[in-house]
Amino acid sequence: MQGAKVSIREKRVTDAEDDHGWRCDPELAALDAATPLRMGYEEYLRQFKQELEHASAWSRRFGIDTLEGKHIGNCMYYDVDFFRGTAELGILVGDRDHWSEGYGSEAVKLLLYHLFTEMPMKRIYLHTLESNFRAQKAFEKCGFKAIRPVKRGGWEFLYMELKKERWAELQQEEEARVARAKAKEASSS
Repeated sequence: MQGAKVSIREKRVTDAEDDHGWRCDPELAALDAATPLRMGYEEYLRQFKQELEHASAWSRRFGIDTLEGKHIGNCMYYDVDFFRGTAELGILVGDRDHWSEGYGSEAVKLLLYHLFTEMPMKRIYLHTLESNFRAQKAFEKCGFKAIRPVKRGGWEFLYMELKKERWAELQQEEEARVARAKAKEASSS
C-alpha cells in the first residue's frame, strides 16, 4: 500500500536490526508504555524470525518505508474480533528524522483503508498515553475520536476509536476537496 510519502509492506527479516534498536531505546519505549528491551540482538532475531514464520489471523504487522525505501517504522493491527468487526491499531515511527512530518499519519490512513475496504472491520480503536499529545493529534487527523481515559498497568491511556461510517464520510470529504482543487487548478490554466 503506497501513499504520497510512505508505503506500508509486509515485515521482513531485514527489519529486525531497526526494530531491535527502536525497542531498546528508552524514549521510544516510554512512548509505548514499555520498558526498554534488554534482550541481545541474536536472541531477538531468532524470535523475530519465528513471529514472521507463524502469522496469525488475529494480528498483522507491517513495515513503514519512505518512498525511497528507507524503513522508518512499523504499524500493525491486532486483537481482531471478526464477529464484532473490531481491531486495535498500533504504530511506531522509530526514525526520529521522520517525526512530525505526516509520515505516521499517512501510514495510519493506509492501514485504515486496508482494514475498512479489504477486511470486515466496523470499528478500529487504539490506546495512546494521555501525555502523548503528538500522537493524539496525528490520530485525530486520521479521524479518530477520543472516547475515555483508561488506566492499565499503572499507565494512563486515552482510548480512541474510528467507526467505518465516519471513516467513509472523511474519505468522501477528501475526494471532494481534491476534486475542488483540481477544478480550481484547471480553471486558472
